[in-house]
Amino acid sequence: MTTWNLRSAEFVWPGHPDKIADAIADRIVDAGRRLHPRTLVGIEVAVHQDRVFVDGRVGGPGSSLLDIDGIVRQTFAELGYSQVFCPAPEDLRIDTDLRLDDLFPGETEYREVSDDQAIITGWATTRLGTHGLPCEHALARHIAIGLWRLRIDRPELGLGPDGKIFVTIRENDDGSSCAVDDVTASIQHADDWDGTSALGILGQTVLQLLHQFANGVPGFYIPGDWALNINPLGDFIDGGPWGDNGLSGKKLVADFYGPRVPIGGGAMSGKDFWKVDRAGPLIARDLANVAGHHFGLGECLVTLGIRPGDRAFRVIRVEDENRTAIDVARAQSLTDLRLKSRGNWPASNGPLEEVARWGHFAPLPGFQGASLTTTATVAA
Repeated sequence: MTTWNLRSAEFVWPGHPDKIADAIADRIVDAGRRLHPRTLVGIEVAVHQDRVFVDGRVGGPGSSLLDIDGIVRQTFAELGYSQVFCPAPEDLRIDTDLRLDDLFPGETEYREVSDDQAIITGWATTRLGTHGLPCEHALARHIAIGLWRLRIDRPELGLGPDGKIFVTIRENDDGSSCAVDDVTASIQHADDWDGTSALGILGQTVLQLLHQFANGVPGFYIPGDWALNINPLGDFIDGGPWGDNGLSGKKLVADFYGPRVPIGGGAMSGKDFWKVDRAGPLIARDLANVAGHHFGLGECLVTLGIRPGDRAFRVIRVEDENRTAIDVARAQSLTDLRLKSRGNWPASNGPLEEVARWGHFAPLPGFQGASLTTTATVAA
């Protein structure tokens, strides 16, 4: 008799308050990087109702000229915040406690050396159709992207910028077969929306997205007894920062691999790519991906470590899907472990605010065409 294990994951829309904060923080990272490739950025952002607070340091040539106010307002505007979905960008009250200065003499060269310590985990699966992510995490992301596309393509539905997706799957013991168990979508909407029509379209879209996922992921299927819940608490009108506070780095589990994989390292958004918490997860993920294919593994879990003064990460442990250790010496040469090796990562991986919104370890949706955010400008 087959034993089924339940796996759950969540994903939130770009208009969720935590993701607004992440996008603002990473937009500042991107702006600093464009001024100088080794600009030091360590930023945190908090949002609540119409208040935004930005603190930290941007150290690099020209950093004092950064338009923090414009970055914040543009981030809200392109997500669709307005007089309908508050707060409107023009009504925001923005407070900062920022150190905007140049790098000290010698600090540019010193960026290749770790100024912190970290233990980092990286994970990857060779399963097709999941971008190397856990099945449940890939599914939650897939549904979130598809429903966000619906929001952009069908503005008459009155869907707001804030939303959350929660999925549970059933997986057999060896992970070769999995099925959707339930999907819950909580989607913000306008006060005057046609709920009956919109809920029906949302339900149809979720089913279509499940079929898309099943067609692309071997071993995944849709059973007859799966459950769908849309806005189970009823109306969801006050969302975004008007409904909850938000903080950059708060969605740490969702930003990595979901609850299946142990978390290692700190928050990524708001930090430049010379910092251990930003470079480390990318190096660990790359090593897990390459090692998984190199050794023919179904899954690979990597643990890296770095100390203050180190120039490269040390491979602590490499494991297969059964948690059996692989000889570290055989794996450590498979990728560049130097801290500086991810300094130019943003140049080939898309706008950082989109990375913050849609995930750090999978291709950006819509990156080859238009952004998945709306096109908007701040009112004068």
